[in-house]
Amino acid sequence: MTSRERWTVYPLLLLAIGLAMRSAPSPELSAEVLSAAQVRCREIVLETDEGTILIHMGKVVDGGGGRIEIKDAEGVEAVAIGTRPGDRDGRVEFFDAEGGLRSTLEAADGDG
Repeated sequence: MTSRERWTVYPLLLLAIGLAMRSAPSPELSAEVLSAAQVRCREIVLETDEGTILIHMGKVVDGGGGRIEIKDAEGVEAVAIGTRPGDRDGRVEFFDAEGGLRSTLEAADGDG
């Protein structure tokens, strides 16, 4: 191979390898049982076969920290554990059958 051919082939080879590694979509994992010592992810969504979300664990929409939302069979929020946007205090929230906030369990204020 001549020097001129090397100056053509090797840069193209490196470009092809770089493009192949750059932004390959991550494969979707499908399994009946998954066993791991540690799972690290941004969000967990448990849903029925019909697509109704039963449990959602992830970051609070519009800022805030983490939140776990547990929903009934129709996908209406029943219990939530975590924080609200713009609020750092953790709490447990209970919802009525329509998804309206019914009551809240919060930590006692430590001032006295």
